[in-house]
Amino acid sequence: MSEPTNRASAVIVGAGIVGNSLAYHLARLGWRDLVLVDKGPMPNPGGSTGHASNFIFPVDYSKMMTELTEDSSAQYKELDVFTESGGIEVARTEARRQELRRRASAAKAWGVPHELLSPAGVAKLVPYIDVEAILEGLYFPTVGVVDSLRAGTLMREQAQQMGALAVRANTEIVGIDLSPDRRRVKVVRTTGGDIETDVCAICCGVWSPRIARMAGASIPLTPIVHQMISVGPIPLFADTVGEIVYPIVRDMDTNMYERQHGGDMEVGSYAHRPIIVQPEEIPSIEESVLSPTELPFTQDDFDPQLQDALELMPELLGDEKVGIRYAINGLISMTPDGHPVLGETPEVKGLWSVAASWIKEGPGIGRAVAEWMTGSAPEIDIHETDIARFYDHQRTREHVAARAQEGFNKMYGIVHPAEQWESQRPTRLSPVYERERELGAVFFETVGWERPFWYASNESLLERYGDRVMPRSAEWESRWWSPIINAEHLAMRDACGLVDLSAFVVFDIAGPGALPAVQSLTVAQMDVPVGRVVYTPLLDERGGFKSDLTIMRLGAQQFRVVTGGATGMSEKKWFLDHLPEDGSAQLTDLTSAWTTFGLWGPRARDVLQVCTDDDVSNAGFSFGTCRPVELGGIRVLASRISYVGELGWELHVPIEEGARAWETLWQAGHDHGIVAVGIGVYGTTGRLEKGYRAFGNELTGDYNIVEAGMARPSVKKDEFIGKAPYLDQRDREPAALLCTLTVDDHRSASGSLRYMLGGEPVLSLEGEQLVDEKGRPSYVTSAGSGPSVGKHLLLAYLPIAYAKQGSALTVEYLSESYPVTVAVVGSTPLFDPDNERVRS
Repeated sequence: MSEPTNRASAVIVGAGIVGNSLAYHLARLGWRDLVLVDKGPMPNPGGSTGHASNFIFPVDYSKMMTELTEDSSAQYKELDVFTESGGIEVARTEARRQELRRRASAAKAWGVPHELLSPAGVAKLVPYIDVEAILEGLYFPTVGVVDSLRAGTLMREQAQQMGALAVRANTEIVGIDLSPDRRRVKVVRTTGGDIETDVCAICCGVWSPRIARMAGASIPLTPIVHQMISVGPIPLFADTVGEIVYPIVRDMDTNMYERQHGGDMEVGSYAHRPIIVQPEEIPSIEESVLSPTELPFTQDDFDPQLQDALELMPELLGDEKVGIRYAINGLISMTPDGHPVLGETPEVKGLWSVAASWIKEGPGIGRAVAEWMTGSAPEIDIHETDIARFYDHQRTREHVAARAQEGFNKMYGIVHPAEQWESQRPTRLSPVYERERELGAVFFETVGWERPFWYASNESLLERYGDRVMPRSAEWESRWWSPIINAEHLAMRDACGLVDLSAFVVFDIAGPGALPAVQSLTVAQMDVPVGRVVYTPLLDERGGFKSDLTIMRLGAQQFRVVTGGATGMSEKKWFLDHLPEDGSAQLTDLTSAWTTFGLWGPRARDVLQVCTDDDVSNAGFSFGTCRPVELGGIRVLASRISYVGELGWELHVPIEEGARAWETLWQAGHDHGIVAVGIGVYGTTGRLEKGYRAFGNELTGDYNIVEAGMARPSVKKDEFIGKAPYLDQRDREPAALLCTLTVDDHRSASGSLRYMLGGEPVLSLEGEQLVDEKGRPSYVTSAGSGPSVGKHLLLAYLPIAYAKQGSALTVEYLSESYPVTVAVVGSTPLFDPDNERVRS
């Protein structure tokens, strides 16, 4: 198909590596009448693909990104555009050496070949590096470079050969028309004519926000400058056949990289000041000296980084015969949280974002989004990239720019897994925020909410509980952590804790079609009596976890969904996308109308009973039920459930009455040992002692309900998304089971005690990696203290042969092995295994 068309099954905007890959994979999945549009010429229309340094390191900041990179590398190899060179990340400081060892553990956890090298070992592979400047290196043999323009051309041409794709180069998008209700894409207007379509995929990188605004949608990213120079000719490279012979070097401590490109050396930096360029400020093709994304080089910004490069490679880069032959301020995309921005936009049906992707994951993202657009859950779980994840404040230009500026210099940074953003805070405040500040709350941010992780006012509890708070001496594990968390945990277990859960997302599904709507999405039976509370997973089309959440039946035609703030907006869109088209069920977002407090512990009933005349006895208010109660003159919705394994309630309070409700409970609890308890207990210590699974950790698209130990005795008759694969999973023996492990000895070779934080590989006693029959390596999905059981606890999926209570295994942390024991197989809690406390 090569002739222009006025009708398309989908219009793909942008002919870089992502747009070409998406077109190719849609064609492979059976799509026809596709149109690819770009305002530039082929094969290099002028986007970031054209100036990228084109190298690929296999390990990234998350398992998802690592998997997308692995898939992309495989596709590049299939296209014969991949040259394997190897790559080394070098450490100049002791802190970076420790970070390299953490990255080595991540590589092992995810099955990526690697080797730690001494300075001499680095020099054997990169003879021009100054060994006196480095302490260690981490070598990845599968690093390589690609010809991304050639790859895009091959993919585009294959889609054309299938008769699936028409290409419109030198054609600019000038508008996107919507349906009369402003909810759906109908027409894409271009300088070459209008194209009727129900689907438009925006794949144009730094220009994406501008195109999305044409349809009244937002893609929260900003173009930002990444400086790169090419130095040459390098005498050592003079006889190079092909593009590269020597391994690529990432000089991590200086936020730089050096990589051979034929006879030259490319030097790139993420260490210079963040330079934001708004999408509408990008010059046109006609105005550009090189291309719209290759802006004039600002030498002053790069000079300090050039000195760093000279220190690392003095003989090669300090040669007076070499000079800078090419230098740019290249534009790349950055998002507020560093993830790509993928999926159908919440504002407009049929408008898809495929943005903020780099060369290294471009083809993998193209494949995943094509699967998604075709109506199937992507084979690689990409829920972290869902564009629907953003809240309104995160879509603002100010927020996007501030977070991009803050994140830019952390590109190669040593970033702690609990590290907090500093910019754009505070934004969303609980009604008891000032009270929590008075109590010395240490706030962590979640989607804008300031959430107390622990309270300095509870420091006196440390003396009460002594070594039971499991103190840590190593700085890394003590960073963004306090033993006060464990003290709060023990105080809650002894008496009562009050937890601020204001970050919950709350929405109602109501109307005559509400029951069929929620039934079609949930695994659990929702046709329950009014006043019942149901915890349920949601599945995707492959039977993997889409979410897990709580639903209260408040009326015959009313269901209230309560879910975590981090994924709440994605889950809201999932519900909206599956509501009946006849309007018989409607969704109302109540998040800003309600606040939630958790009241838990053996004295929780005593505290609540002081505040209300309602019967809150076990007989009068049983576990798994909800109802309105009066709380000191306030009407609240009380839900008797627990995520910490204790007697108690979630109390949902009108947000304007939240401060009064907190004070009422606080005063009532004075004689019952009440303490303010932070999210460190709620999300980690209390959860892990009970073996509760967390979405994004244990509950992902990679594992299923049976493997997670969450299968119910029977399956409801009603149809729901993922039911067929779920039934198949129940009929098969699981390949792995989720287990709770305890660490037997924390002593490192240096004698210090070390504590895993999550993501570490689980190995046999002989040090062999555990891999199940589906090829999935075992790694720690969650880690944290278990103060009530006196053990550091780990959750991990283990192959069936190792998923046996009492099995002795090891976990690798910082390149050392630590002995662990399988304490629990499946969902039985390590603490209070019969659940007597929560149901008391």
